[in-house]
Amino acid sequence: MPEQKIIVDAILFDMDGTLIDSTPGVLKAWELFCKDYSLGDSETIAHETHGRRLYDTLKEYCKIDEEEKLHASAEIDRFEDEVILGGPVALPGTLELLNRLIQLNANWTIATSASNKYTPGALNKAGLPIPKIGYVTSNDVSKGKPFPDPYLAGALKCGVDAKNCLVVEDAVSGLTAGRAAGAKVLAVCTSTPKERLLAGAQPDFIVPDLRSISVSAVGNKIEVTISE
Repeated sequence: MPEQKIIVDAILFDMDGTLIDSTPGVLKAWELFCKDYSLGDSETIAHETHGRRLYDTLKEYCKIDEEEKLHASAEIDRFEDEVILGGPVALPGTLELLNRLIQLNANWTIATSASNKYTPGALNKAGLPIPKIGYVTSNDVSKGKPFPDPYLAGALKCGVDAKNCLVVEDAVSGLTAGRAAGAKVLAVCTSTPKERLLAGAQPDFIVPDLRSISVSAVGNKIEVTISE
């Protein structure tokens, strides 16, 4: 397909599955938790919960109720520590794209379903830069993806309207959140099959990975070139 171009005020990235591959650690963590909580098939649960906050998924699957927030916090830490041990790595094209955005002094951030403890550790482990304006984590919103709150918060952090942003995501829940926030959404097929992304979220753009995206500056805006 021919190249497509879009001009936006900011780019809002998901993290796990979009910028980094944390699959080995996630699968190991769910294997551990499925054993501890007698949940059944860990790969199925890992697939079903992809892109959502651990606070929500542990509460739903492990039956950790609202009154046990301290226990939930400890369990979130235990789960995410296991993911870090799995060795998250940067996905193809990620470092080049983020370095280019930094070079352009462009407006970008990360809005992740991960916690504020895990996020810097995972980015550091994968050798990726942290946005100079910071990021949005599960601790910063009352409702996680597929609700729009993470991307509305990301746009606010960038000082722009979400309608003028591009959300980059690998999960149906995240693409749904981006669309609900009013942003244009771009799907990367790095963790979920193209057919499922198209059927579940109807993204505006879809690419294999971040190598299909390039950026340039147009005044204080970002021109994104997309090779689908």
